[in-house]
Amino acid sequence: MPALRKIIIDTDPGQDDAVAILLALGSAELEVVGITAVAGNVPLKLTEKNARKICELAGRPDIKVFAGAIRPLMRELVTAEEVHGKTGLNGPELAEPAMKLQDRHAVDFIVETLMGEESGTITLCPLGPLTNIALALIREPRIAPRIKEIVLMGGGFFEGGNVTPAAEFNIYVDPHAADIVFRSGIPIVMMPLDVTHKALTSARRTQAFRDLGTRVGNATADMLEFFERFDEEKYGTDGGPLHDPCVIAYLLKPALFKGRHCNVSVETTSELTMGMTVIDWWGVTKRPKNALVMRDIDHDGFFALLVERLGRL
Repeated sequence: MPALRKIIIDTDPGQDDAVAILLALGSAELEVVGITAVAGNVPLKLTEKNARKICELAGRPDIKVFAGAIRPLMRELVTAEEVHGKTGLNGPELAEPAMKLQDRHAVDFIVETLMGEESGTITLCPLGPLTNIALALIREPRIAPRIKEIVLMGGGFFEGGNVTPAAEFNIYVDPHAADIVFRSGIPIVMMPLDVTHKALTSARRTQAFRDLGTRVGNATADMLEFFERFDEEKYGTDGGPLHDPCVIAYLLKPALFKGRHCNVSVETTSELTMGMTVIDWWGVTKRPKNALVMRDIDHDGFFALLVERLGRL
């Protein structure tokens, strides 16, 4: 039996974050060491509560949830209630969580865990703005070489942006944090809009979750039906992109994805292109390749994995 892959999920739930967390908790290969919440899709007081709601939905109140950064490093917080609803998890009726929020700050938890565990054994899985990860790197630079890799959802290049013409939401919310992370020298796998926009829910795929006949399956279908309405209207597609679960799916089945190593630089000075991830896909600069950038996905395999793993909960 191979050793479990230890992960910390850093998140701002969000319906697609919720599905990513459920995928991780339904997968025996992964050990979720902790979940850290950050302000993003909705403010921190909601994201930390939503993370606990999802753990309880999965039957895992033992998972430790920590609250982190209440705002970006240098900019005012931008949220996305128009996509995710006032709670961030509109769709299903989920009870107020009974499990307690941990006392420690998320950044302290990240630093202490990375310094305490064997080097190269912890993978960070950021699903939202990168504020907590950047703060941890600022707080204790010695954690950088101890991180196995960072697998994140964020950015876009060929697809442009989804919150401005140039920028994807997670990077736009805290571009300065993203800049710190991409310059850190830590191995990064990046799931930009270029790949997540190919992971579209559809009525048939959403129904497959409902057909599980479980509380998790029904709640997931309710979340997707609420969440996808915004993107269907925006992009004219059948269903919306399921961004964040791509991060966890990659850990479980990397062969579902195809991409290449590129340099990724983050724009932090221009208001016009603030938060743009400038991806040197064609290798036209001499800048070092700092990320494995995904562009293609086996979307049928991806949704089959999701249904199978959520079916275990």
